[in-house]
Amino acid sequence: MSAKVLEKKFIVPFILITSLFALWGFANDITNPMVAVFQTVMEIPASEAALVQFAFYGGYGTMAIPAALFASRYSYKAGVLLGLALYAIGAFLFIPAAMFEQFSFFLWSLYILTFGLAFLETTANPYILSMGDPSTATRRLNFAQSFNPLGSITGMFVASQIVLTNLESEKRDAAGNLIFNTLSAAEKAVVKTHDLAMIRDPYVVIGLIVLAVFIIIALYKMPTTKADESAHISPKDAFKRLIVNVKYREGVIAQVFYVGVQIMCWTFIIQYAERIGLTKAEAQNWNIVAMALFICSRFISTAVMKFLKAEVMLFLFAIGGFFSILGVIFIDGIVGLYCLVLTSVFMSLMFPTIYGIALDGQQEESALGAAGLVMAIVGGALMPPLQGMIIDQGVVAGMPAVNFSFVLPLICFVVIAIYGFRCWKVLK
Repeated sequence: MSAKVLEKKFIVPFILITSLFALWGFANDITNPMVAVFQTVMEIPASEAALVQFAFYGGYGTMAIPAALFASRYSYKAGVLLGLALYAIGAFLFIPAAMFEQFSFFLWSLYILTFGLAFLETTANPYILSMGDPSTATRRLNFAQSFNPLGSITGMFVASQIVLTNLESEKRDAAGNLIFNTLSAAEKAVVKTHDLAMIRDPYVVIGLIVLAVFIIIALYKMPTTKADESAHISPKDAFKRLIVNVKYREGVIAQVFYVGVQIMCWTFIIQYAERIGLTKAEAQNWNIVAMALFICSRFISTAVMKFLKAEVMLFLFAIGGFFSILGVIFIDGIVGLYCLVLTSVFMSLMFPTIYGIALDGQQEESALGAAGLVMAIVGGALMPPLQGMIIDQGVVAGMPAVNFSFVLPLICFVVIAIYGFRCWKVLK
């Protein structure tokens, strides 16, 4: 008799913790299009606007290890509650950020907000893995992660239909040119105040929702799992075990490149679409289509994983992503945009699958191991500014710089494919 993916006693805790996946998905994907918004409103280059992602994903790199140490000393539940508190504080800091109209203040707000997300991801992922039989852990995490894109698509929808469509800086004349670029300094100041308020409001609302979830989880008696019980191994001993584990060590590297490729594809789809004549709002609608495909593919691939090894599927999906990005680079126009949207199908299973493969067999050291994999999210901080620098060049190697910039995601898929192949054929 095969082991159950989820036992009855874990259903309510599983639902509560899985709701967190949607909450950080919302924050991730309402933030991605803000790079292009700040670029226009603040009148800064793409490379500087991409500091939004540097601040957002840099918070993961800063706080992942402290989050793991906190969870090891106390419990997964305590880590979740602290994460929700920091998330809410960062969201509410958007109020003074919009008031002072300083780009740096927004960056600090996002940085603190992602301190909370680092706590949530460092605790929620291994908590889900520990809720049942180890043989079904990767499938269980893939299933829980399937609800992350629901939050993501909600964030994309809010960005597209509430923020981007109501930006004064996005109004165009009959020829399709931005009116904002022709305004006087005083007129631009009025537009800036309005648009920064539009950016602020969704973060304040999500901050209130996060507070409500905090209260529910604080009041509910969460079960103690085996991982919780054995989480008191010293960090030094846990680190020693992890560093000699090749599958884990290479998994952290693969995760850095996966998060990089995800954030680059979902952030710069707007610049890619704008180059072929679409508005920011229209481009964000294509991002929503990409996320819908991502969600469908995540559920389908989770089901298929019952019959195919996770390592095999990771390798095959990375190869698929490689070829779709080739289309993004070399096929101009709307077909290239289709290829960029299609890439989300191949990215769908990667994060939880790399996570599950890398932590397979880890027990006492799972909390610190989870921190390393969450810290790998810093790939989303490092790579978008590099891509923004390429885009700022205008033309590279005789092709539009936006197209050429997707060489970076291409390299990322090569690294992920190598990891999948090695786990399948070498690191058995």
